[in-house]
Amino acid sequence: MNRDEARLPEWIEVGRVLGAHGVRGEVAVESFSDTEARFARGGELWCAGERLAIEQVRRHRGTLLLTLAGVTDRDAASALRGRRLEVPRQAVPEAPEGEFYFFELEGCRVLDRHEGELGTVVAVREDGGGLLLEVLLGEGAAARRHLPAGERDRPEARLLVPFVKAHLLRVDVAARRVETDLPAGLVKLCVSTS
Repeated sequence: MNRDEARLPEWIEVGRVLGAHGVRGEVAVESFSDTEARFARGGELWCAGERLAIEQVRRHRGTLLLTLAGVTDRDAASALRGRRLEVPRQAVPEAPEGEFYFFELEGCRVLDRHEGELGTVVAVREDGGGLLLEVLLGEGAAARRHLPAGERDRPEARLLVPFVKAHLLRVDVAARRVETDLPAGLVKLCVSTS
């Protein structure tokens, strides 16, 4: 399956800086990557458009700690807290046949067997209960009827869809489509404008 390059993001988030660790500039990182090699010594990450070379990598109590070129003290490391760590899209290999990366779901239309077209995936989020597709509701999405009357026309209306096999009929990244079979009442519980 070939990617539709025009529809995929230019930069792929592979982690986020949790904060400084110690006084010598190490940063604690939450990895979103499927491979530890993404954070190997000598590798490169980008943060706010700036290239950062990885000088050292280690684990401490299950947390990934990186020493990044140019980040030499606690203040510099603290300034990165909450920042996205990214790589260029071209640095991510093609997913194996029949598989996909979560970032490839962004921009896919979501169609439900009962509700019809819901909207477009804008993010894949992880919470304590598992993965969620964050769906920006389309203008004519039938799911808007579940919003309070005064909020139905708000363009920022969103839906958090549990991304679990039991609710998925089909994911077709090439066609930019996710088909679901959500239980009755779930859309009403999960739709929001905040």
